[in-house]
Amino acid sequence: MATEQILALFDDDQKAAQSTDALDAAGIKADQWEVLTGVPYPDGAFGEHEQRHHLYVFPFVGAALGLAVALLITIGTQMAYPVVTGGKPLLSLPPMLIVSYEGMLLGAILFTVIGVLFESRLPRPKLGLYDPRITEGLIGILVNCPDDKSGAIQELLRNNGATDIKT
Repeated sequence: MATEQILALFDDDQKAAQSTDALDAAGIKADQWEVLTGVPYPDGAFGEHEQRHHLYVFPFVGAALGLAVALLITIGTQMAYPVVTGGKPLLSLPPMLIVSYEGMLLGAILFTVIGVLFESRLPRPKLGLYDPRITEGLIGILVNCPDDKSGAIQELLRNNGATDIKT
């Protein structure tokens, strides 16, 4: 079954919230519609589902991988090219700690940047409907619905105060 995108624009946040409630009542699941706004409203202001993020995992994974790579490089270099100086141990801990610390931080920073891009859903190769008036203060509700329900959903959004509807 093919799906169609409908973008409804609202000039009032109350009307947009009523429309999301009406969409829920009409059987449109919360993951089938998205609220687009240029104004920072609190999470859940329009009844949308709370999106969970996993950004906190990326720095930990990056730090662990950075530490492992840094230890591999320092130990591997000292074992591959052994330079015994005055009976000192082959693996010198103080220089290894510095390189390991720097590798751990570099891994954490790189993975944090990657995590921010990933959690922001960037790059987004397939963009949906959009209207530049959303950045001027209008609120958009983007609905992904089956083709057979398109007319009914457009009527539902108009009845709840949509100023403009794009398909």
